[in-house]
Amino acid sequence: MHISEITHPNQLHGLSIRQLEEIASQIRERHLQTVAKSGGHLGPGLGVVELTLGLYQTLDLDRDKVIWDVGHQAYPHKMITGRYNHFHTLRQKDGVAGYIKRCENKFDHFGAGHASTSISAALGMALARDAKGENFKTVAVIGDGALTGGMALEAINHAGHLPHTRLLVVLNDNEMSISPNVGAISRSLNRVRLSKPMQFLADNLEEQFKHFPLFGESLTPELQRVKEGMKRLAVPKVGAVLEELGFTYMGPVDGHNLEDLITTFNAAHTYSGPVLVHVVTTKGKGYAIAEQDQVGYHAQSPFDLTTGKAIPSNKPKPPGYSKVFAHTLVKLAENNPKIIGITAAMATGTGLTKLQEKLPKQYIDVGIAEQHAVTLAAGLACEGMRPVATIYSTFLQRAYDQIIHDVCIQNLPVFFCLDRAGIVGADGPTHQGMYDIAYLRCIPNMVIMAPKDEAELQRMLVTGVNYTDGPIAMRYPRGNGYGVPLMEEGWEELPIGKGEILRNGDDILLIGYGSMVYPAMQTAEILSEHGIEATVVNARFVKPLDTELILPLAQRIGKVVTLEEGCLMGGFGSAVTEALSDHNVLVPVKRFGVPDKLVDHAKPDESKGDLGLTPSQMAEQVRAAFFNKQPSVVS
Repeated sequence: MHISEITHPNQLHGLSIRQLEEIASQIRERHLQTVAKSGGHLGPGLGVVELTLGLYQTLDLDRDKVIWDVGHQAYPHKMITGRYNHFHTLRQKDGVAGYIKRCENKFDHFGAGHASTSISAALGMALARDAKGENFKTVAVIGDGALTGGMALEAINHAGHLPHTRLLVVLNDNEMSISPNVGAISRSLNRVRLSKPMQFLADNLEEQFKHFPLFGESLTPELQRVKEGMKRLAVPKVGAVLEELGFTYMGPVDGHNLEDLITTFNAAHTYSGPVLVHVVTTKGKGYAIAEQDQVGYHAQSPFDLTTGKAIPSNKPKPPGYSKVFAHTLVKLAENNPKIIGITAAMATGTGLTKLQEKLPKQYIDVGIAEQHAVTLAAGLACEGMRPVATIYSTFLQRAYDQIIHDVCIQNLPVFFCLDRAGIVGADGPTHQGMYDIAYLRCIPNMVIMAPKDEAELQRMLVTGVNYTDGPIAMRYPRGNGYGVPLMEEGWEELPIGKGEILRNGDDILLIGYGSMVYPAMQTAEILSEHGIEATVVNARFVKPLDTELILPLAQRIGKVVTLEEGCLMGGFGSAVTEALSDHNVLVPVKRFGVPDKLVDHAKPDESKGDLGLTPSQMAEQVRAAFFNKQPSVVS
């Protein structure tokens, strides 16, 4: 059987180990070809091919439910649930999503983009099943990196308290999240990999006791305690902890041995309570280059399959924002030992690997634990350190209460650096950095800024590190800068809450924020070709807003346009219109940004085109709103 013939995972039932191994090879080949051509996540999916096939052999997917954690480890799942023939469209506009989406396929039982959610969701489904008197299996597949997230541990704690709730947790243990895992849990799992699997010891021990005279079919309470004690001596440490928490622990199992996987999963399904099967896999399995560089090949831009090297761009690109940020932070930290860079398992993506290499004592990776990262930063700030919490915009959402309760209420000088702010592209709705302007600007004591280019990012980084009056945040986009000249030292701070005028004109006022400043300038150029001259302001700060600059200009010019790469509701444009209203400057305002809708996976330029955010589209809308008809007050 060829995988292209599989439209339903139940078609795997009854296949021999040899046939399953052939399908595993086909999955890896398709995965490699697709990612090599268009880019995407590579290592996670390659590592769980046999795990997926072995697990689905033991389930009836017309009834049973599998909840994948994160989603980029679920590419084999996508291929055996009817998406093999469309897999070449992975992460492309209108193509197969890079993460799990309930609306994409009936076998995608729960959406997955952020880590550590699967056990909670699976437990919720199991409790609903029992409440309705239904009978199906629920399985959560979670990586060991995601197990560092507090939410996963909260779910384990809850599930372990429900001894009669059937739930299977499959721990995909590859020693990695994106970068190598950190912390005590990872260290404990490393020890387990060196231990012999002894999950059946307790059952064997009980059988032996039953053969002794006088004991019969049941054990006395005393012998039951002896059995449990001996079991805990034999089970690896992490297994003993899970057993104490109420789980039956099975493993570790070779995650690339289909026969062992199927046997173990079938045994796990016989238990009436929560079970954790510990599966040891190799990230990047089947592609030697990815196995040897598991960090670099977690995800890749298009590359040559033979050499593993990235396909060079047709023309040189300016340095990316993350790279400029990391380089500048290292320079500052070399002269200031109080600076501590903090990441939540995203050292590579944020560029903080450079800080780790150069100044390891000024670098902290907390694992996938954004809540802990923020409160840790608050504790550091209490003691006079300069914590720089570098977290993707979409992931900082996971620590919202900590931002308010632990940082802002206490007015602690934590510097939040929000990478991947705005439209991020192929990762889709779970990763778009749409909401940080809105969710941060409503919190008292918070200062919020965004650079127009990579050179201004350097100055804002200095501004944030030196600001000690309270919390401050800087958002910056994914991707490359504009190629503006950079400095190696001598950066000047920016005055808090002060913008700048980049262009003068009397017909309309364009106020850009962050990544939309240059598009504002391009929009102004197009308008100029139609005889409309614009003043363009680089706001720099959304909080505090430079009302001393903006209000007189708005009053004089009488027509205002705001431009931002984030949600319109509560965003930068809202801040401007609120300020105008509060000061009785009643002029018409046109806001450009992301409306109240989810932005799906596509190239950023494609998404901006769909949203009407290209300079040519915005210029046309400005002309229509202000110069071809009577404008409304706010649109």
